[in-house]
Amino acid sequence: MTMHTDKLVKFVKDWMLPLAIVLGVSSYLIFHFCHALHPIGETCRKIASNSQTFLIGVMIFLQMVKMSPREMRFHRWHIGPLLLQTVSFLVLALIAVYTPKGTGRILLECAMLCLICPTASAAGVITDKLGGSLPGNMSYLVMINTIVTFLIPAVVPVIHPSDMPFWTIVSVIAVRIFPMLLLPCFIAWIIRYMFPRLQAWLLRYAHWSFYFWGISLTLAMILATRSLVWSGLSFWALVLIGVVSLACCALQFAFGRLNGRRFGKKDMITSGQALGQKNTGFLIWLGYNYMTPVTSIAGGLYAIWQNIFNSWELYCKRREDAAAK
Repeated sequence: MTMHTDKLVKFVKDWMLPLAIVLGVSSYLIFHFCHALHPIGETCRKIASNSQTFLIGVMIFLQMVKMSPREMRFHRWHIGPLLLQTVSFLVLALIAVYTPKGTGRILLECAMLCLICPTASAAGVITDKLGGSLPGNMSYLVMINTIVTFLIPAVVPVIHPSDMPFWTIVSVIAVRIFPMLLLPCFIAWIIRYMFPRLQAWLLRYAHWSFYFWGISLTLAMILATRSLVWSGLSFWALVLIGVVSLACCALQFAFGRLNGRRFGKKDMITSGQALGQKNTGFLIWLGYNYMTPVTSIAGGLYAIWQNIFNSWELYCKRREDAAAK
């Protein structure tokens, strides 16, 4: 019995991301197309929507328990991804201003969102699993979220004029980003310096962040699938948005890895994850509330592409580790 249980645990650990993707997508489709299960499906949607913040907070907390604040610092590889995200966003915004409303404008806005979207708060889970630098990833996470908080309110009203003042938009975005990001950090560091025995106990369970990531991903896939099903877009419009989001995903993972390769393998992994793995929940919220609403679909599709790529990376890492034994 123990041997079979160990095999099952190993299988789940090795294939966590593909299993989460398939489970999330299939769960929503079953609830959607089976009318008798609609009430259960709606309950699952509410749970998926309301639990994301808590799960992300737990993941960040479990990561930060392992880190010292002194490890959070600027690295040279941060420059390339920061420039790519900000410059590409500004250039596409300039083009979008002079592009008539229609499919072309929507695709430009989708690309803008996919490129400027900040790093996923749980990106450190995969970064750590792949052998990257958790402090380097978290440092970039704080920097890009700070830039996004001020850059988006400055640029988006030029494309979509709004009566909402600049500082109001800044506060709305900041309230959505920073409590989830900073509060777990402060709690983890208070425990580190004031309750070392508690920290030592928590370190034994720090690897659980990967399982929380799997649960969070399953719920994210439920929401992403729902947004696709209810989008009302034509098949070809969805295909075009899918192509744009896939191209942005591939570009950022590739540029991130190429950028970090100059500084060593660990920075290559960290840079790729920091730039390529996005906070797609924020992307969907931003698209729906401040851009053309259908652009939020790009967030759901990007979530699928990035997690397929992460699954492939984890598979390659397992093969590499097995070959090294």
